[in-house]
Amino acid sequence: MPGKLLGFEFGRSAQSESQSQSQSSSPTLPKPQSRPSNKLRSASFGFSSSSSSTEARSSDSWSNMDHFKRPSITAFGKHSSTEGKKDKKEKEASAKHVKLELLAESPPALFIGDSQHSTGALYSCKLKLIVRNTAVTLTSLHLKLNALSSTKRPVSDRCPECISQTSMLKDWQFLSEPVTFQPGEHEFPASYLIPGHLPVTTHGHVASIDYRFVAKAVSNKSETFELTKPLLVTRAIPPAGEKHSVRIFPPTNLSLNVTLTPVIHPIGDFNVYARMSGITTKRDDTQTRWRLRKLTWRVEEHEHSISPACTRHAQKVGGEGKGLAHDHTRCIGEDEIKSGWKSDFEDGQFEGEFVCSIDSGLKPNYDVESPNGLKIKHTLVLELVIAEEWAPNRKPNQATPTGAARVLRTQFNLVVTERAGMGIAWDDEMPPMYSDVPASPPAYLHIEDYQGEDLNEDVEHLQLGN
Repeated sequence: MPGKLLGFEFGRSAQSESQSQSQSSSPTLPKPQSRPSNKLRSASFGFSSSSSSTEARSSDSWSNMDHFKRPSITAFGKHSSTEGKKDKKEKEASAKHVKLELLAESPPALFIGDSQHSTGALYSCKLKLIVRNTAVTLTSLHLKLNALSSTKRPVSDRCPECISQTSMLKDWQFLSEPVTFQPGEHEFPASYLIPGHLPVTTHGHVASIDYRFVAKAVSNKSETFELTKPLLVTRAIPPAGEKHSVRIFPPTNLSLNVTLTPVIHPIGDFNVYARMSGITTKRDDTQTRWRLRKLTWRVEEHEHSISPACTRHAQKVGGEGKGLAHDHTRCIGEDEIKSGWKSDFEDGQFEGEFVCSIDSGLKPNYDVESPNGLKIKHTLVLELVIAEEWAPNRKPNQATPTGAARVLRTQFNLVVTERAGMGIAWDDEMPPMYSDVPASPPAYLHIEDYQGEDLNEDVEHLQLGN
């Protein structure tokens, strides 16, 4: 029995059409006799024994199958995968044909001194153009140094102008007209004096400041070759003398004297000396004193940034020139000390020296103060836990805790910078200029050769004649 699929009958229509055609073509002629096995085989598959009916049925069946043809992808205006791979290979081949590299020829960009007194950093590099296989004609070749300021908490999350702002510091144009370069390496030198008041490279919790070299070459066939390379800019402040600070904790008579180095570095440690006086209060027969139980120190990093708004989203923050302020504080080094100091209750003071350091694995930032509102500073926080004791004057070693305790907290400003090394700025390393060279000695008007007896290296008695 013929079957059905999606409403279409396969075999029945062809069989009926073949029967109608055979009846119409020869209504009076007797039907040809065939074997029962053949009739059974033709009935089971729905095909007639005549060849003409078979061809008609096969053409009709194939015409019905046209409804199930899968539409081609190219009919909808899309390219095949082979064409896309071919274009991709051609682009990769053209990109490999020309290569750009940037080589540094000067020390790292390091500012010596703070932003108000630094003379900047002189940075020199070389742009290398590598041409392979065949010659290429370039219509333009330039190199730019850009300063990129970005924020992780913009005014509008999907606005590129609110997320980052780019300003160009220097632009080098190496070609003024189309030039053909033969296969080989071609070099183009570039140098720039980076101003010392610029902020250093910073990757904070909210805001970031980066410097990038962007090189671009365009050929006469509209092929573009680009290169982007970051530039790390750091600052080093030469170490100064030790800083002495005094903290008083009213209403008690306690005073804390701290001596430390104000300039520290991300790698390494620094010593802190602390001395507290006024810990003993004597009366006629008894005395009250404070004993240090625990000292905790930590180095905190405070970040303050402003996310600016573009002209389209300025209304969200109240107008142009305004933004959203963000504050973030994190600990980049801490420790707890429970021993190691010396207590003198007769003089009423205790003192000790401990070592502090910064965890470099947390990637601390340098001190930064940028005109765009980004400001990062560091502080050393000291917390002292002291407990009160009572003791008789005759037996001061037999002290009894009173149960009273205090937590004294104070902080000191620190400056985190890169190590200065030799501490010589670029202008101090240069040879003297022509304007700085003193006047040369007077020239001799007339010079004559000596003619006389042998001097035997005795020239002290010689004199200049009139």
